[in-house]
Order: sequence, then structure tokens, then C-alpha cells
Amino acid sequence: MSGEPVEKFLFQAEINQLMSLIINTFYSNKEIFLRELVSNASDALDKIRYESLTDRSVLESEPELKIELIPDKANNQFIIRDTGIGMTKPDLVNNLGTIARSGTKNFMEAVEAGMADVSMIGQFGVGFYSSYLVADKVTVITKHNEDEQYIWESEAGGHFTIQRDTENEPLGRGTKIILTLKEDMEEFLEERTITDLVKKHSQFIQYPISLFTVKEEEVTDDEAEAEAENIEEVNEDEPKIEEVSSEDDESAKKTKTVEKETWEVLNKTKPLWLRSADDVTKEEYAEFYKTLTNDWEEHLSVQHFKVEGNLEFRAVLFVPRRAPFDMFEGKKKQQNNIKLYVKRVFIMDDCEELIPEWLNFVKGLVDSEDLPLNISREHLQHNKILKIIQKTLVKKCIEMFMEIAEEKEDFDKFYEAFGKNIKFGVHEDSKNREKLAELLRYYSTESGEEMTSLKDYITRMKEDQENIYYITGESKSAVATSPFTEALRKKGYEVLYMTEAIDEYAMQQLKEYDGKKFVCVTKEGLDLDETEDEKKDFETKKETFQPLCDAIVDILGEKTVEKVNVSSRLVDSPCCIVTGEFGWSANMERIMKAQALRNNSSGTFMTSKKTFEINPDNAIIIELNNKVSVNKNDKTVKDIVWLLFETALLASGFSLDTPADFASRIHRMLYIGLQIDEADLGDDLDDLPDLDEESEEDTEMFGVD
Repeated sequence: MSGEPVEKFLFQAEINQLMSLIINTFYSNKEIFLRELVSNASDALDKIRYESLTDRSVLESEPELKIELIPDKANNQFIIRDTGIGMTKPDLVNNLGTIARSGTKNFMEAVEAGMADVSMIGQFGVGFYSSYLVADKVTVITKHNEDEQYIWESEAGGHFTIQRDTENEPLGRGTKIILTLKEDMEEFLEERTITDLVKKHSQFIQYPISLFTVKEEEVTDDEAEAEAENIEEVNEDEPKIEEVSSEDDESAKKTKTVEKETWEVLNKTKPLWLRSADDVTKEEYAEFYKTLTNDWEEHLSVQHFKVEGNLEFRAVLFVPRRAPFDMFEGKKKQQNNIKLYVKRVFIMDDCEELIPEWLNFVKGLVDSEDLPLNISREHLQHNKILKIIQKTLVKKCIEMFMEIAEEKEDFDKFYEAFGKNIKFGVHEDSKNREKLAELLRYYSTESGEEMTSLKDYITRMKEDQENIYYITGESKSAVATSPFTEALRKKGYEVLYMTEAIDEYAMQQLKEYDGKKFVCVTKEGLDLDETEDEKKDFETKKETFQPLCDAIVDILGEKTVEKVNVSSRLVDSPCCIVTGEFGWSANMERIMKAQALRNNSSGTFMTSKKTFEINPDNAIIIELNNKVSVNKNDKTVKDIVWLLFETALLASGFSLDTPADFASRIHRMLYIGLQIDEADLGDDLDDLPDLDEESEEDTEMFGVD
């Protein structure tokens, strides 16, 4: 050390306590030290650049603004150097040790209250001390334009020293921090580790971050000696003697390994969001997206914007071309794909308050100038700024989706990948439900192989049609042949096919669109706007078939069906099962039964009572009514009623409680249809319902139908 006097200072009490916490507490995420030191270096460069706006001479001592990282394996040291504003001697004393800073106290209080951990140290303004997570000794060499070069040094023993530096190379301007690493911290000297950490936390710092590397290269003897030969002074007066070598001698030249020192810039990806959207090309967005997300495909759409006023932040949002295969599988570690930056320094990528869960497929980043430094997760939950940011992001995402919808081919890809998310948003986001409804697409009785929007549906509605009709089911083929759509088709009313489980949840919240009420055709309360003549005719049929309705209730029992009605929604099918207007549909009941961890007791409250509706114009129902009028205790009628009920359950989307009984009844009908003599059946009839002997004509009639 030089002969300059060494001054010794004691750390201020709170800082000493903070350093003791860092040194003695086991903390696995030690890598944050590099983020904090690079962030501090960037701040120092910002300050000198700001001064240079009014006085260019401040840059004469070191014109280039940069950050350099030097891993020194030989001495077990990690060095970070910047050409920023540097520190004077009073700055060293004040900033690195003695003056009680509010950030130190606030950070300690937050740690004690369990509202912060060491990774948030920089957010309290004391990030420099994170150096002691990995280092036993920290040396700071600094040069300010208005002072001499000084050395600050501490081994965190409660004190630090400062002396004027006369031995080390002049810095010109800036700060050089030398970390003498702990024994088990050698990983932070590895090129790969440093590169990954800079890419993760600091890749968008606007100043170049260069890493000093030493790489081995294979060179021939001639190449290795070239430099030395260029330096030699050749006596031109002496004659040169050249030896002629054979080709074998040329090929046999020896090679040797030499070490080559290079500087590699780690943050080549510039903060694209700081530029105006008009100045960024499509190719630049594509390259930035791939760098940000590690996706091999280009994005489908991008939204780049800046918010100014009381709140200032910038954001770039991307819609990918494909949905991740595990997007909705359980609780993922990462709830969204939006990275949060504060002044270009990465903070976190799992901020749940930044964007709602239904938009978890949107990728991008937000860079805020206004978020407070103490960004603990507890503060985020109650931070008004974050709520404003979320509201803006959702609005911009919906605008982006609307732009995609203008191009049919792009929107088809988007909806195939993220249609479930839009429906999830309809269920979750009450404020934007109406806008999201414009993005919904469904197959229908009129759309053929193309999906239709709700807006297009309304343009095709009949003049007398007041409602939007829809049916839910397991597949398009299942709902397309459903008996529930028969009367609607006959009247020319279009019916939307909703075949995804999320549709059931979305329609619980989406009650109407553009003033038109949604009506499920599988539930009670279906009003088909009949004429007066049709109403009179229907009332007559209700009276005619009331005896059959009463008989069916007696046969099935009130526990099986709540009531039996004459139907106005059927044309060809003999019957169907209708659920209550406010309970689960058959499809919803199927979905809930499929839940692996469902509570069976809670489902009973929402399971609808079933209404058995019969078609008064169907030949089976007409003949069944005739038989009941003759003899309501006819056992064949009982068997036929059960068979109709169970087939109606299946056709309406329900499952059977006793499939074996249903199979037995089908077998019985087969025996009758094939006219197999009961004497030849043996024990096959033991488990079948007993039937009275009927006339041959009656038997043949039921066999054919």
C-alpha cells in the first residue's frame, strides 16, 4: 500500500446491523448482488451524462460511457468498473457508511416485519451492501472530476478505511469495485454464469456492459511468432537466405495453444420500448420478441405504447402464434408472462397484480418510472399505481385483439389458440365483458363450417325474434342433432353451438348482448313467440295428453322427474329432458361430475330437477296416450315409458344412473321385435320387468316403433 495516510471510520449503527444481517443470514439468491452493482453503475453514468448536457467538458476525462465486468480467477476477485460520475472523499464517507439513510432503516424494519427479503435490498437504496452476500472484502476505487482518486475498503468488521490512491492505475473518471469472493462463490467468476445473470437482470441497461474474457485458440508457430517478427529490427544490408521446404514440411507445421483476451458486450439487445413505435420496424419487433421470450416463432401481433401524465410508463405487449400446451394445467409457477422493469432494471416476472389471469398468454414487459423503490409483494397488492397499469394493459390488450379481428386469417389462428382465454375473461372481467363478447365466435345452425360472431348473428335474426338462442353440449355433432333445436330450426331461428366447458361458465355471467337476452334451449322458459291460433291449438293438445302426463309421473316417480309437460320445442323426437332455468344444464352437470376433487354434497344444491317433455305430434306418444286412456295400469306402457325416459336422458346429454336396467329394456324390445318365443329365452327374462300378454297387433306396433 502507498505511504498515503489511512483514515478509519466506523459504520453507522443501522448499516452495521444491515451488514451483519447479510453476512450471517443464509440466503440462496446471492446472484442479486450483480443486479444491484450494475444498477448503481448505470445510475452513476446517468448522472455524468446529465451533467454533460450543460457542460461537455465533464466527459473529457473519460469520453466513453460504459460498464466493464472482469472476473479474476487467479486472485479470486470479481471487478466491476464504470465510467460514471465517480465519488469524492465526502461522498465515500457519506454514501458508504456513516450518514443514517432512511432506506437502511426502512429496509431493516421491512425485513423484521416479514415484508421484504434480501433480494429487495436495492429497492431501499442500499443495494451496494449486497456485495457482502458473495464477498469477504470489498474495495472501491473511485475518481470524481472535482477530487483526487481514493480507495474505500472494508471487510465488514464494523469499520471501513479511506485513503488517497497513488499506486493503482488512474481511472480518469468513474468507480472500480473489487470483490474478494468467499471460498464457495467461485461460480460468479464463470463466463456463463455472468452472461446469464446480466441477460436476466440487466440486458436492457442503455450503456454497454462488457465482459473481459480469455479464450484459448489454436495457432501455428508462424502465427504465434508473427508479432515478434514484426517487432524485430531487420538489417536490410545483410543478405536474406531462404530455405526451400517440401510440401510435407509445410503440412507438418506445429500448432500451439495461445490465450486471447477479448471484451464481449453482453447487453446487445437495446431497450426497444424507449423508442417511438413509429420508428421500430416489424423485423426489430420480431427479433426483440424472440430475445424476450425465447420463442422460435415470430409473434402474431404487437402493441407498443407510452403512458404519460400523472403516471408514466412504457410497455410492449405481444400475442404469440401458439398457446403453450400447459396453459391451464394447475397452478403454474409463473402466472403471467409480463416482466416488470423499473427504469430499465428488471424487478420480477411473476407479478400477479400486473395483469389478470385470463391474459396469462400475453407476453411482454412494462417499464415504470413511478413505482416506489420498496416493491415488496405486500406493497404491490395495495399499490394504486400498479392497479392503474393493469387497467391500461387490459385496455391495450383488448384493442390489440380487435385489430387482429380485422384480419380473418390471423383471427382464426388467434381464436383457435386463445379462444378459451377470451371466454375466461368474459367470466372474470365484468368491466370489459361487453367488449370481450364482440370477440366471441361460435358455430351455429346457419354458419356451416365457419364460426360466427354475435354481431353477425344479430344481423341474421328474424324480425319477430327477441332472444339469442344457444345450446351447450359435448361436441358440435352432438348438439347439431339435438332434439332441442327442432322447433327453432322449423321457425328459422338460428341456434349457437357452445361445445367447450368454459362456455357454461361464461354464459353464467353474459346475460345479454346488444340488448338481446341469451336463452338456453335446453332449459325451461323457452318462448317461441307463437300466434294466437298456435297457442289455442297447443292448449287443446295439453288437455288431450294430460292423462298421459299424469301416468308418466306415476310410473317414474317424483324423485325421478319433477313434472311432465307437453312440449312446444319438439318436432320429430318423441320426448326430451328439460332442466330448470336457474340450475345446471345437462352439460354443466356432466362437467361437474368429471371434476376429480369435487364435493358431492355441494353439487346437490345446483343439480336441476328434471322436466320430462313429450311431443304431442309424435306417433309413439299418440299411441301411448291411447293405451293409457284404455288402461293406465298396462305394464307394457310402464316399460315403454322407462325406455323413452332413459333414451331422452341420453339424447339430452345426461348420463344414466343404472345403465344395466336400460340395457335390459333394450334387450326386451329386441326379443319382441325378433318375435322370439318367451319359452326359448330361459333365464334371460329373470331380470326383466314382467309384462302382460298383449295382442299380436299391439306387440308388432311397439316393435316397429
